[in-house]
Amino acid sequence: MTTDPAFLATIPVLRSFDEAKAREFYLDFLGFTLDWEHRFAPDLPLYVQISRGALLLHLTEHHGDACPGATVFIRMAGIDAFHAELTAKQYRNARPGLESLPWGRMVTVGDPFGNSLRFCEPPPGG
Repeated sequence: MTTDPAFLATIPVLRSFDEAKAREFYLDFLGFTLDWEHRFAPDLPLYVQISRGALLLHLTEHHGDACPGATVFIRMAGIDAFHAELTAKQYRNARPGLESLPWGRMVTVGDPFGNSLRFCEPPPGG
């Protein structure tokens, strides 16, 4: 019997260069949880999975895994509360705004490694 393909999740892989900065930005500022981390040896690059709700991201220090400068578009609900949460943290490296665009309300945040995360709540019925 043949099983049809089933796609279960899309997990963007983003390049990072500094473990402490990645933790400060993704865990402390954006509120992600560290799910797991892996190194082939103590002196080798770090690879981690982080999550917030159903959103999963992989961060990698490995040279060949990803290039800095990627953009991830993240559809979500509750953009006003998310924006208020980020603003209240008074993070010294990012004070994102809240844009109203034809495709939704969006908060764009750049990470310390040149990647961009676009959190967007679509308009009603969108």
